[in-house]
Amino acid sequence: MDATDIVILGAPVREGAGRRGCDMGPAALRAAGIVETLGALGHRVEDRGDLAGPRALPPRRAGNPALRNFAEVVDWAGRIEAATFEASARGMPVTLGGDHSLAAGTLPAFARRARERGRPAFALWLDAHPDFHTLETTTSGNLHGVPLAYACGRPGFDGWPAPEVALDPANVCMIGLRSVDPAERAAVVAAGATAHDMRDVDEHGVGALVRAFLARVAAAGGELHLSLDVDFLDPSIAPGVGTTVPGGATFREAHLVMETVHDCGLLAGLDLVELNPYLDERGRTARLLADLAASLLGKRIFDRPTRGA
Repeated sequence: MDATDIVILGAPVREGAGRRGCDMGPAALRAAGIVETLGALGHRVEDRGDLAGPRALPPRRAGNPALRNFAEVVDWAGRIEAATFEASARGMPVTLGGDHSLAAGTLPAFARRARERGRPAFALWLDAHPDFHTLETTTSGNLHGVPLAYACGRPGFDGWPAPEVALDPANVCMIGLRSVDPAERAAVVAAGATAHDMRDVDEHGVGALVRAFLARVAAAGGELHLSLDVDFLDPSIAPGVGTTVPGGATFREAHLVMETVHDCGLLAGLDLVELNPYLDERGRTARLLADLAASLLGKRIFDRPTRGA
């Protein structure tokens, strides 16, 4: 990827998570130097600040009484979709979260823009969880567990406007899974999404899994959106998240994913989500996310020229 225009948007949404603190994520990533780091790579970086979220909203009815902050999350998703769709006309949106419910805005915006460009939309979902619940199947009621299902157009979202362009679940690859509810497991299989748990990573290596998916994206002439949840990473290196699950990606595995995606040259959007500075250790997780974003957008030790035949 050569120098490109990058548009940074803060999405301090916390209403989808079960613990407070995610709304401080965008500020922590900026404090960790993400804007300056990406600019130092030669990219033209525009930081548009944080999106304004909903104020007091009247409650909206939903069939599942466990749902939390339904009206607020729906409102946030609409705001985020509008902002990221507009930003994608200017450059590559990099959305700083905030909890993962923000992907209910970024993914539909990406799918709309890809359709406008006449290219199929693909998503790489790096997360300990598939976030493939619907409003009907979630038992926690935390709506950071539904955004991928929503963006893929799954039924079960009564009261939430359907995405204008749904993402084809066959074009989704999940890597790093290790906490999956039975309802989600069945839905992921039925939808035809590619799902790799950490056993797959252990047996095959994360590089091989990512390269196989990127080969599909390239063969289809597609564009790629990458959504990175902090809990994709092992909590020993990334403690700043409210949903820690042991056994996640190592430091080098995470950087290899970023470097491999960068080399494919098909990236069109990025989410960095679920950073909770209240749970972090002196900015450790925020700095790691900034470093991973740098690897994704071209930071390298040595150039790797293409070998001749």
